[in-house]
Order: sequence, then C-alpha cells, then structure tokens
Amino acid sequence: MKNQKTAHSARANTARNLSQRVRQAAKGDQRAIQQLYEQHAPAMLTTAYRITNNLADAEDVIQEGFVRSFQQLRKLQDPAAYSGWLKRIIVNLALQKQRKRRHFAPLGQLDLPAAADDEPAWYQSIPFARIQAAIQDLPNGSREVLSLYLLEGYKHREIAEWLNISVSTSKSQYQYALRLLRQALQSLRHE
Repeated sequence: MKNQKTAHSARANTARNLSQRVRQAAKGDQRAIQQLYEQHAPAMLTTAYRITNNLADAEDVIQEGFVRSFQQLRKLQDPAAYSGWLKRIIVNLALQKQRKRRHFAPLGQLDLPAAADDEPAWYQSIPFARIQAAIQDLPNGSREVLSLYLLEGYKHREIAEWLNISVSTSKSQYQYALRLLRQALQSLRHE
C-alpha cells in the first residue's frame, strides 16, 4: 500500500512539473523550452524513425514538430497533456513525410504461410537489434501500420484516418507485416 502511494505521489509530481514547465515555455522561458525538448526528444525521435525508416527524415520531423509545438503552446488547454499532444504532432508530420513513399502490398498476390502457434517463444533467442532491423526492412505501408499499432499503441481506426485507408486495410497490412516479420525472423533463427 505504501509503495502504491509513493508511486502515485511521484506521478502526480511529474505531472505538476510538466504542467509548470509547459506554462513557463508558453511564456517564452528558454530554459523550460530546452527542458521540454531534452525530456521528449529521444522518444519522439524513436517514434518518427519507426514511421519514416530514415534517421535524417526523423530528425527533420522532430525539429519541425517541436517548433510547431512551441509556437502553439498557448493553444494547449491542458499543459499536462503536452506529451500526448506532441506525439500526435510528430506522428502526423512523419506520416506526411511518408505519403510520398508509401506502398501497400497487394495482399491477394501473396503466398505466405499462416502463422503457427506451435512455438510460442521461438523469437526470444533472436537479438533485439535483429528484430528491430527486420521491422525496418518491412514495406513502408506495412511498417507504418505495425509501428503505429503495435509499438505506439494506436487503434486501427486512428491509423486508418491518418493514412487515409480503410480500417480493414489497416488490419490486413498489420497481419501482413506480422507474417513478413515472422518469416524474416525465422530465417534468421535457422542461420
């Protein structure tokens, strides 16, 4: 019980600190702006990179995203919501950058084996860096859906709206990405 109170108190302090920092940044406090950037930049770069699959593009996205967020801070009604608000800005910018390169594979032409559940933990012996590389090697559209759904936690409905596709296309591209990923990782396992 005491640990729960301590954890709750720590989260409340973190939220108060974030809100205070956002209010200061909205007034032009350069130190608060720098602190917000330093606190959020690593996670935002990861998010942008998962979508763009290109470090230079991801860096451009977070730079533009932070500039936009700082310019519009006064419009943010709940300073405690800054992190989620910034993430949406970053995701939208990354998706805009990707629209030119997006390609959804024609699923009807694929002859991939169905995923088998006979080996529930087969992937645990594969190093994380290889899994990450296999994700980055997925076709752009499928990787975007997989990243947004599995790694970022968005719903297929949200993904469909962002990518201007149907919910069923989002779901099928996610399944396709999982199959390709499984296929790539199983080939690594047998090396």
